[in-house]
Amino acid sequence: MATIVSGLPRSGTSLVMQMLQAGGFPILADEVRKADTDNPKGYLEWEPIKQLPENPWVIGAAEGKAVKVFSPWLSFLPPDRHYHVLFIERLIPEVIQSQNAMLRRTGDVTPISEETLERHSLDVHRWLDCQLNMRTLYLDYYRVLRDPKLVAKEIAVFLVMPLDLEEMVSVVDLKLYRHRAKLAHA
Repeated sequence: MATIVSGLPRSGTSLVMQMLQAGGFPILADEVRKADTDNPKGYLEWEPIKQLPENPWVIGAAEGKAVKVFSPWLSFLPPDRHYHVLFIERLIPEVIQSQNAMLRRTGDVTPISEETLERHSLDVHRWLDCQLNMRTLYLDYYRVLRDPKLVAKEIAVFLVMPLDLEEMVSVVDLKLYRHRAKLAHA
């Protein structure tokens, strides 16, 4: 079984991957996308996952590991396999702020509308809730920041795996929570 870490881009997927790695859960990642100003602790992405739409069987390499799969690609996962999905949720205005800041630094200024992301998020939730081959744990980004030990324990229980909770907590860095909406919880 593969463990999928998913959510909208800039929703906290890298943080959850970092927590899993620190806790001793095997991850599938490479160093193609390097750490940078937008993600100083690294993205922990696996470049071949970008082939998922054309080659869904690439996911076989993630058997027994965690891999990041952004939400638009979830529907390309082969339905004859079973998955644990850790789906990170963050306020859409903060996702947009964070994406826009990153896009400005890279020279891409393609705006993303809040309505489009809201609709996508709702569609993904509905889709996930109907998948019989997937167990999903929804993780609130703000709970990860506020109470990382409790969230780490929930992840360990969900994955049915003993993880080093203290190490998982140690990677949570509130200084990296830089794009805050006025209505944010944390």
